[in-house]
Amino acid sequence: MSTGTATASTTAEQVPTEGEAARGAVVLSGVTKYYGDQVAVDDLSLTVEPGEFISLLGPSGCGKTTTLRMIAGFEQPDAGTIHISGRSVQGVPPYRRDVNTVFQAYALFPHMSVAENVAYGLQQRRTPKSEIRERVTQALDLVQMRRFGDRKPTQLSGGQQQRIALARALVNRPAVLLLDEPLGALDRQLREEMQLELKLLQSRLGITFVFVTHDQGEALSMSDRIAIMRAGRIEQLADADTVYARPASAYVAAFVGQQNFFRGPAAEAGAAITSPHALVRATSPVLTTTNLGEAAVRPEFIRIEADLASGGASISDANTARGELIGVSHLGDTMQYLVRLGDDQSLIVRRPTPDAPALSVGDRVACTWAAHHVLLFPAADDGAAEEGGYVAPPTA
Repeated sequence: MSTGTATASTTAEQVPTEGEAARGAVVLSGVTKYYGDQVAVDDLSLTVEPGEFISLLGPSGCGKTTTLRMIAGFEQPDAGTIHISGRSVQGVPPYRRDVNTVFQAYALFPHMSVAENVAYGLQQRRTPKSEIRERVTQALDLVQMRRFGDRKPTQLSGGQQQRIALARALVNRPAVLLLDEPLGALDRQLREEMQLELKLLQSRLGITFVFVTHDQGEALSMSDRIAIMRAGRIEQLADADTVYARPASAYVAAFVGQQNFFRGPAAEAGAAITSPHALVRATSPVLTTTNLGEAAVRPEFIRIEADLASGGASISDANTARGELIGVSHLGDTMQYLVRLGDDQSLIVRRPTPDAPALSVGDRVACTWAAHHVLLFPAADDGAAEEGGYVAPPTA
């Protein structure tokens, strides 16, 4: 399994030919797509293994949906190649590719019953009626919707309509299922339920899933691997544990989960940075001594307590930040604290509710964290951390 930043391109010689490749393998080699003079996808190479659940994760405009549409055949690349199950699909229309796509808008026919919606693709392929009935029943059973077969889509909830859209895509038994933000229209509870059901369904069927989302929680909870995309390229390709615990860049660190960032010149032979509010030390050198650096610490790794320094308590200056508590939020199993460190930065802290200290807005607090929880990166000149979701904003 590949981890780390995706930089190597897959050459044509490395692509298995049709018959050699397992059904469901997807290989993109040096794929580029322009819209006018704008590069939507930039020399992207990616190999998806048969039966893998891979997510393309990133903000709007990063190229993830364009990549999916090129695999589906709705768009054609301006450069590079795409192979599905070992077959080159350049110029092959969507209906001749061994893929099906599920969109955020379910696009169900309102005048047809659930069963008729699911059967539509088979009818277009002139599948025998007896086989259509059998396969529609099987597809509805997969998504636990058989008893709703006679209803119209307008008589169903959003979650039920999503299940029908899935059944319609699966009834053709594609080698690859492409999902473009399919849960975006659902409320939070339904979305979390469908995440579990999608992963269970994919595991049971063994079909390759390529899932596009901007929701990091969806990607982390379901994927075998995640491709973090930025400006048409893959910033990091790895499993969920790796992209969360060992992000390849400040951009990935900020986009996956929440982070507190400190920025300042490198210190202590490149193993720390000195920000205006803290000396932030990591366990190993990363920076050159001439670099500006960014240090990232996740909210759940920070301890918080009343600041007793003036009363004689001794707290190490390294990996310690002091400030004023300006917000306390109850998140169920977690308490969240917002601490103002100065006019230019605040800090988010999260503690398990049973162990959370009793603090009040206005308290002076001390926040501490261990060096092995610190991630160091060279400071980006292009605002990578901010673009990815910088969570320690200035406070007025």
